[in-house]
Amino acid sequence: MTVTDIFMPDRDNAEFPGEGAIISAALDSFHAGIIAELRHRAGHEEPWHLALLNAMGQWSLTHESAHGRDWQYVIGGEALDGLTLAQRLCLEIPGVVPPYELESLLFQGYWPERMSPERLRHLIGAYRYTALLNFRYGVVVEEALQLVAEETIRKNRFARCYQDSDQVIEDAYRHLYGDTQANLIAEFRLADQPGWESDCESMSLTAWQEFTYWLFKRRVRKWHPARVASDTRRGLERLRELHHSGQDDARLRFAGDAFDPSVALMGRP
Repeated sequence: MTVTDIFMPDRDNAEFPGEGAIISAALDSFHAGIIAELRHRAGHEEPWHLALLNAMGQWSLTHESAHGRDWQYVIGGEALDGLTLAQRLCLEIPGVVPPYELESLLFQGYWPERMSPERLRHLIGAYRYTALLNFRYGVVVEEALQLVAEETIRKNRFARCYQDSDQVIEDAYRHLYGDTQANLIAEFRLADQPGWESDCESMSLTAWQEFTYWLFKRRVRKWHPARVASDTRRGLERLRELHHSGQDDARLRFAGDAFDPSVALMGRP
């Protein structure tokens, strides 16, 4: 697997690539420079997490192969998995990040200091902060909403003395997206990812995240904004419940302390 290098001297590297990204077999000089600057500044000229966020704000690879594994940072061309990118860049500064701070970030989503949305947006840049929110609401919250729908349908089935079955998942998908999971996967492959796996059992984590983000955008387009907002709040509420029970999702907290989505992500004009 090669690196997808999107740095081009005559374009603004704030954006992620569309079609026609440059393919390179090695890390380009621009991103090598970002890593060199990270190593120079982290823990020396400024706290490691500020240097890390500065590096993340400049990073424009959507995916790459490094340190013996494949890394996927951008989902759907516009949703940034910041936790994965942070983990990859932390590998470039071994011994700099205190172990307990690294564990707190990667497993719980906590920065060494309180990180408000405004401060995070300032440090990482407006474009990438929006991409972080796309991932938060388009992947993390969407997964929670799917869980809520399944739990509600399963509870109703049990109340009617019906046995549990895979039909619960299909009913949940019909409720949220207007069709069965199998049909939606087939539509997703034809529309967006024709070369990917054909069934849910063989889909990779990256494929599932791409599919989930595709479902999120479908839901926003399909339903009235009031329903989109209501469903999104149901997903957020489920995540709050998981937070209070100690079952935190570090990917949610990584993007700052706020739980409420922006107007655009709630489906309103």
